[in-house]
Amino acid sequence: MSDVVMNAVTEGLEPKKENAPLTAKDFATDQEVRWCPGCGDYSILKQVQTILPQTGIPREDIVIISGIGCSSRFPYYMNTFGMHSIHGRATAIASGLKATRPELSVWIVTGDGDSLSIGGNHTIHLLRRNFNVNILLFNNQIYGLTKGQYSPTSEEHKVTKSTPFGSIDHPFNPLALALGADASFVARSLDRDPKHLQEMLLRSHGHHGTSLLEIYQNCNIFNDGAFEIFTDKKTRSDEVLTLEQGKPLIYGAQSDKGIVLDGYKPKVVSLAEGGYSADDLWVHNEQDFYKAQILTRFFDNPANEGHLPRPIGVFYAQERPTYEDAMRLQMEEALAQKGKGDLDKLLRGRETWVIE
Repeated sequence: MSDVVMNAVTEGLEPKKENAPLTAKDFATDQEVRWCPGCGDYSILKQVQTILPQTGIPREDIVIISGIGCSSRFPYYMNTFGMHSIHGRATAIASGLKATRPELSVWIVTGDGDSLSIGGNHTIHLLRRNFNVNILLFNNQIYGLTKGQYSPTSEEHKVTKSTPFGSIDHPFNPLALALGADASFVARSLDRDPKHLQEMLLRSHGHHGTSLLEIYQNCNIFNDGAFEIFTDKKTRSDEVLTLEQGKPLIYGAQSDKGIVLDGYKPKVVSLAEGGYSADDLWVHNEQDFYKAQILTRFFDNPANEGHLPRPIGVFYAQERPTYEDAMRLQMEEALAQKGKGDLDKLLRGRETWVIE
């Protein structure tokens, strides 16, 4: 039995019999799930437990690391290794783990407050370093665990316990922030769209590098209905743009609306009355960094006249060297030089002077 499996047994994570396929139930624990009834976290938990067996990765090789917040109870409910860490630092802890155990599948579960407020600095540096880890950013636009204060993604004029006259802060746009930090994979999904969420989770897992998946998650206690316009059957078709690689940007209840670029400015056109066809529309390309940035800016208030639909799907995906791969190569090079180093030269540094 391998050391990894032996450690799993020691910690109570019993591996299944050889060749026995894993199921979603194998990833559930006996812990009572302590989220408010109706919380969007239940759906996200269910979808993660559903897709992990499809990855073929043994449970003892999967680690869930969270920070602080409602979402951060996630590791208790996943029958894998995990750590409920400290506020905003899940990304830093995950970086250290991946650097020392690169073979593990590492998932970071965080919220908009945890990752974009106290943890904002750690988040952007993880993205630029490009460790091969997966970030699940639960965005409910509120601080739920501490009972309803406004968060870094709360909209302007938001009335909460900490902003009784309305927030005067300008909110973060998480995906625009991620691309600004040179993230190599950026996507968005919804807690109330299980099929799409499963697809995005699998895409995130399949990416070699840091994947950031923003998940619109409803807090039915302190911010109920924040994303209802994107999930309600009556409005969803006209408010959500589903991104698909190589396909034109079409949406609408009758698939009668599309997006074209007027220079660098996106514009909604009618396919029924405007004289446009699918051939005239913007075709989505996940590897186009510049157009991905435009898509992240489809972020206006849905109540505004002439607004753009909110995109979901993969905005950008481009593999580049990961931090742990580069570190391994550097260490191998250093080890190859064993016995050839000059400690005195190292201590002196590169800048020396001779005083006469």
